[in-house]
Amino acid sequence: MTWKSYPQNIKVRLITSFFNRAVSSAVMPFMALFFAQEMSKVWAGVFLIFTVIVSFFTNLIGGYISDRFPRKKVLVLTSFLSALMFLCMTISLLPEENIIWLFAVAYVAYIVTSSLGRPAMHAIIIDSTTPENRKEVYALDYWLVNLSMAIGAALGGLLYLNHQMELFAVLSITSISLPIAYKIWLIDEHANRLEKQHDNVFLDLVQNYKVAFRDKPFVKLVVGSMFIFSAEFTLNSYIGVRLAETFESVSIGDFEVAGVRMLSILNIENMLLVVCFTFLINRITNRFSNQKVLLIGLIIYSIGYITVTSANTWYILILFNLIATIGELIYSPVRNAEQANMIPADKRGSYSAFSNFSFSGADLIARSTIIIGAFLIPTMMSVYIGIILMIGVFFVYTGLFVKKYNESL
Repeated sequence: MTWKSYPQNIKVRLITSFFNRAVSSAVMPFMALFFAQEMSKVWAGVFLIFTVIVSFFTNLIGGYISDRFPRKKVLVLTSFLSALMFLCMTISLLPEENIIWLFAVAYVAYIVTSSLGRPAMHAIIIDSTTPENRKEVYALDYWLVNLSMAIGAALGGLLYLNHQMELFAVLSITSISLPIAYKIWLIDEHANRLEKQHDNVFLDLVQNYKVAFRDKPFVKLVVGSMFIFSAEFTLNSYIGVRLAETFESVSIGDFEVAGVRMLSILNIENMLLVVCFTFLINRITNRFSNQKVLLIGLIIYSIGYITVTSANTWYILILFNLIATIGELIYSPVRNAEQANMIPADKRGSYSAFSNFSFSGADLIARSTIIIGAFLIPTMMSVYIGIILMIGVFFVYTGLFVKKYNESL
């Protein structure tokens, strides 16, 4: 497929998501720093944990809402409210002394509104694609995600410290353009709306997610994905801490690469590989069955991160980080497309919201590796990550393909 042949909703969704992610990744990484400077480290930690919990539950509510009501209206409303919250955050920075309470309230409200709208965004890409073209669309989406995050991180890094006010003003203007784009160009194709089963909305919501919990192959996929994603997330948790403490500095001329810089190099390498090789690898993997591509990609990915977990030599870190990223480029579009194919038409928002548990759970596992790493030597941590990845590969593979194989017999 060429860009011109994509359905209008896919074009709108990919372009607006690109700007939306660029906006959020320009400021979200600095929120811990902002609140720690304005209040205290303890306050910032407790507050940000609270926002993660709020985000998880509102995301579940957003999935239910996106299946019950027109997705276009949900997106227009939630994105407009998110833009309004960015504006409030910008206003709170105007005085010489920041109005921290206004910023904190607006930030929580932004987390709520963006989490409510996220499942509808995910559901739209499933609504507007077919099983035949989903892998290609998800490959493009994956590429745009990484490109937008790289641009957003660069923008935030350049402007946050000395031009904070200007950064938030630019982000507010960009955010306001999103609901306008949805209103003008998005076509509501959501025909299979979820019927209300209970008069009590809370019971109806719980009943809706019971269906997802009883879908064993989908639950296997979500749990397996959680274990697989956790390996990548350890790069900025356990691996980052270990490199900062034990990596022996390497000098390139007058430029010294210490542990923290080595971590930055690995992250930059990951983004550059994704931006440069996504479409090439996708073109190569199209020649093979999704089943083989997924398994090969997960094995390569696992070999990479198992090694990076304990490696302490710069060229081994760079080489096996490259291997891990290649593995991710191979398996990720297949996993995303196959997951989308499993979701019932009338529960796409709810299933998409439930699938986000993979990321929340992976984040918790990755954070726990910092504690476990205090008691285990790096080579044992590689064994630990290897076991987690083996469990993840087993659940993802059986969740996606074993049932299909049994049904074909």
